[in-house]
Amino acid sequence: MKRILLSLLFVAVAVAIQAQDAAGVLSLARRVNDYFVAQNPDPTQPTFVKKKRTSNLWTRAVYYEGLMDLYSVDPDKRYLEYTDRWATYHKWTARGSVDDTNADNQCCEQTYIDRFAATGDSVMIAPTTENLNHQMATGRKDYWWWIDAIQMAMPVYAKYAKISGDRHYLDYAMDCYRDARDRRGLFNITDGLWWRDSVYKAPYKEPDGKNCYWSRGNGWVYAALVRVMKTVDADDPYYKELLKDYLLMTHALVKLQRRDGYWNASLVSTNYAGPEMTGTALFLYGMAWGVRNGILDAKEYRPVCDKAWKALRSCVHANGFLGYNQGTGADPSTGQPVTFNSVPDFEDYGTGCWLLGAVEYYRLINNRK
Repeated sequence: MKRILLSLLFVAVAVAIQAQDAAGVLSLARRVNDYFVAQNPDPTQPTFVKKKRTSNLWTRAVYYEGLMDLYSVDPDKRYLEYTDRWATYHKWTARGSVDDTNADNQCCEQTYIDRFAATGDSVMIAPTTENLNHQMATGRKDYWWWIDAIQMAMPVYAKYAKISGDRHYLDYAMDCYRDARDRRGLFNITDGLWWRDSVYKAPYKEPDGKNCYWSRGNGWVYAALVRVMKTVDADDPYYKELLKDYLLMTHALVKLQRRDGYWNASLVSTNYAGPEMTGTALFLYGMAWGVRNGILDAKEYRPVCDKAWKALRSCVHANGFLGYNQGTGADPSTGQPVTFNSVPDFEDYGTGCWLLGAVEYYRLINNRK
């Protein structure tokens, strides 16, 4: 009897600690988001980094991906008010116009679709329908020449296919994905990692002679695979195809995690070796999802997620500002040196990446679906 009571006590203590840890993750996520909103109280205002850009550009769109994830576990109506004010101002339209085929400019449509799915308001989805139909009608499937585009646009088509029930949108997304992966050869299956674009494929090397695999670029693809797999059934051939790539990446990435929980900005290189938040956040997002859904073995990958969360937690300043946030660009050299106190050119996409990782980790340790 005493042994049973002790076992029950240990279980109760473990559950209490887990709940406390989950509450801490959510509290920190609120702090990070509150800081961003305080810095950007009017979401309709354009950004001014070297030049004026409308606030539905890709960097802000990634922030809203994170905010929508935060809302899913912390349903604060302020998040929706902030989102709908932004989207309504931009008329629920891709940046540029309904004829825009640049993946960066379509990224905002991920959030438009999420809001339509929640409300059924056709105003929120009509411009996206027109935009996707326009691009598909061109017959071209070679738009995604850089791997960031896979995260910016592929989930748009996948989400739209799910809410519309029309598989042609998913077919098109998979054709574009295969064009980047296979025809352009941007996925090095041997290493399980992606070249940012054709410029960075071997024989291009980092100064130390290693291949150049950009952390955040690979993070974009890793997150996109998860976001698309969420929209299709596990027995779907597309799911199985994407899962294969996801597992190849996972097996490569786990070997590259640093002792402090981060991944280098240049994944296999000693060049620019230091903490970097955005890639780390996206890898945590993908791995925590895999563990939570029984795709990745918890004994092997839960410790990887725990270390990555400790890294993400260490990025947060007392006021919610995020350190170790690499600026925009195309390779590991961007915005160096990346430090705890350095301010990137854009903070919004980094906040979005951080929120995606934090919320998925929260779901993992809180046993949330």
